Amino acid sequence: MQRATLTNFRSPSQLLRLVLPLIFLASFGLGGVHAQSQFPNKPIRYVIPFPPGGATDNIARPLAAELGVLVKWNIVIDNKPGAGANIGAELVAKAPADGYTWLMGSVGTHGINQPLYTQGGGRLPFDPIKDFAPVTLVAEFGNVLVVNPDWAKRNNINSVNDLIRYARANPGKVNMASSGNGTSIHMAGELFKSMTKTYMVHLPYRGSPPAVADLIAGNVDIMFDNIPSAINFIKAGRLKALAVTSAKRSPALPDLPTVAEAANLPGYEATSWFGILVPANTPPDLVRLINTEAVRAINSPAVREKYAAMGAEPVGNTPEQFANFIKSEIAKWTRVVKESGAKVD
Repeated sequence: MQRATLTNFRSPSQLLRLVLPLIFLASFGLGGVHAQSQFPNKPIRYVIPFPPGGATDNIARPLAAELGVLVKWNIVIDNKPGAGANIGAELVAKAPADGYTWLMGSVGTHGINQPLYTQGGGRLPFDPIKDFAPVTLVAEFGNVLVVNPDWAKRNNINSVNDLIRYARANPGKVNMASSGNGTSIHMAGELFKSMTKTYMVHLPYRGSPPAVADLIAGNVDIMFDNIPSAINFIKAGRLKALAVTSAKRSPALPDLPTVAEAANLPGYEATSWFGILVPANTPPDLVRLINTEAVRAINSPAVREKYAAMGAEPVGNTPEQFANFIKSEIAKWTRVVKESGAKVD
């Protein structure tokens, strides 16, 4: 049998009639392989804009672990602290819009930082609305006003009213730690200072863990910390809790009054929230897929149990609901920043 070679064909057209169907079949085969590939086919980078051990990190890790169990997604936590969470947020804002880079956004990155950093002519390295596609609100909770026990004992501070009296009598002598400029911890303190007409020195840290460590050591006096990162130290007696910053008492610390009721400050409320965001222009169907699986993980018994132990309330909503929530939070905190005179220290 004679083998087919290029010289066996009488014309180029005869050769093309044979070759073109083969090219078509090859192309179809490759396209079919591509269509069958499922997201994700490589690890997902979950950027946490705070150090390990803080509330943001504590909320993200159980969720990532549960997604690994439910849908076998390989999610790698990447802590990128600094600049009031702006470093981590900027990293995600500029990442490829392919669904493989997530941000654990917060009331800081997507509520407080825009008005706080832009007043006086400053600017953020990202736009919280234009540079991100919201996926879902994950969880929310109040903060807790905690003080160093030895400092409180020396100065007879056993209640919120005791703290207010001391701060008014000693302006500038109370050091107030926070997890960074623009965080809910910072702004809870600024709102408190504004409503109580007190002056306390703000000392921003690179995340909650180092701030809490200095508070326990007595290097700073007070802090409006997130409940998840403070609750174990409160229960161990290493921090003294005075009140929670939410509108209602926290199920995690039911014996603590709210700041509003303890000090007769109606309207005082400062809560924290955390949610998943991806870079803008991420395909909508991919955003929907991530939303569906993330909400399923948020509502799983394992995650709900872990969040309840921290004093956090799981949420899980649609991308549209989360987007509207972010817009309302920016409007709210713009008013608070303006009224309190808060600034970046």
